[in-house]
Amino acid sequence: MAETPQTLPRTLWVGMFLVLVLLALAYLLSLAELGSARKINPLPVLNQIADFALTNQDGQLTTLADLTNRVWVADIIFTRCAASCPIMTRQMRLLQDALPPASPSRLVSLTTDPDYDSPTILQRYGQHYGARFDRWIFLTGTKNQLANLATTSLKLGATPVAPADQKSSVDLFVHSTIFVAVDKHARLRGIFETEGDGIDWTNVQARIVQTVSQLENEP
Repeated sequence: MAETPQTLPRTLWVGMFLVLVLLALAYLLSLAELGSARKINPLPVLNQIADFALTNQDGQLTTLADLTNRVWVADIIFTRCAASCPIMTRQMRLLQDALPPASPSRLVSLTTDPDYDSPTILQRYGQHYGARFDRWIFLTGTKNQLANLATTSLKLGATPVAPADQKSSVDLFVHSTIFVAVDKHARLRGIFETEGDGIDWTNVQARIVQTVSQLENEP
């Protein structure tokens, strides 16, 4: 009976130790589950981008080789557009500012109105929206060249509006309002709706930034 006071504290210490071990194991298991939940699913390959040769806002030739080994995000606009294009271009500017400064990614805006959108016009347009031309380029060319890249490769549709159906002098084209992401191997990997019911640009932008980061970390 005299040993009981010494035995009881020793038993409590053993019990406390076992409880701490169990708590530590539970914590490690929760971390493992959280890490598993955070694993990013691989993005599908949607299309292969065909080679192209277009002219940028500085009047310089831009080819697919200039964008290979870089992730890039593209859209299609025209500078005389008074409806969706100003919204999309402001969104692209916000995306430009949201991407990490050290990211080698590029932004690409194609025109669907090459008869009007010369390199000089595109340069002024880009300057108006605060484009950094070292990151964000504007491309023009022949209608066939642009259609091959936009429609065939990037899945960015554009259709001229018949004169009888035009509601104004600048109601010239119906075109996609999506942004698309291309990986370092010139493969289409992401399509992002920017307009429509229930679409919040803040959420779309976050998804694009995450996609760019994921694609940049791919081999």
